Parts: sequence; C-alpha cells; structure tokens
Amino acid sequence: MIMETPREKHVLLFDSDCPMCTFQSRTLSWLDWFNQVEMIPLKDPRTAEIAPDITREDLLEAIHCITPSGEIHRGARAIRFLGMRIPLLVPVGLFLWLPGVIWIAEKIYAWVSRNRHLLSKLFGCKGACTILPEKKG
Repeated sequence: MIMETPREKHVLLFDSDCPMCTFQSRTLSWLDWFNQVEMIPLKDPRTAEIAPDITREDLLEAIHCITPSGEIHRGARAIRFLGMRIPLLVPVGLFLWLPGVIWIAEKIYAWVSRNRHLLSKLFGCKGACTILPEKKG
C-alpha cells in the first residue's frame, strides 16, 4: 500500500488557459517570500488527487486554495486566506475580514471570473505574462 506523503504547502489551483489567472498566480508566487504556496495549473494531473471532490466546472469558475489539512478556500475567500499568509498582501487579507467586505468581494470576484477571458484581452494579460517570468524554486 502506497501512502500519500502529506503536503507541507498550501496549493493554489488555477486555470493556466486564462492569461489573467496565469498572471495572478505568477504574481502571487513572486510575493510568496516564505514559499508557502504551490501554484498548480488545472491541467496538472495532480489536480485530481489534490481536489477529487471539486468538479471541473467549479475549478474553472474560481481559484481554489487547499491547505495541507484539506480545507478548501475558493475565489475571494482564497484571496483572503492567502492574504493573511503572504506579507505584502496582509493589508488585503485584513480588509477582506471587515464585516460585509467578503460578500462584496465574492460578487466582484464572480463577475471578474465570468468575464476573465475578455478582461485578459482588454488589459493585455497575455503580454504581461511574458514580462513576469515563472518563479523558479
């Protein structure tokens, strides 16, 4: 029997076919000074092992952060969760804890998610992704 080794890092699952999502994950990886988060594209075969109970449709609708203990944070709540663990994002994380703010953030996140491919074209994310290289190690 093969035992799966427990993960030490949080895992952020993102849509690598979306230039905006790729840019966001690369930015987060550069801000993650303490190397606490592993960015994994949805195309990676490990996604099925890490998030077996999350449907493909749900994964495409929002980023998902899965903790080593198996807690799942989705969309704006994933940003709030990561915001409290990435030093430069702590102000964002704290702001998202203010009463009522997460509700508004979830609505904004859902709109951006539905329109992310159009927004990627408008903001030129594809070109920005080539400027910001993938973080090594």
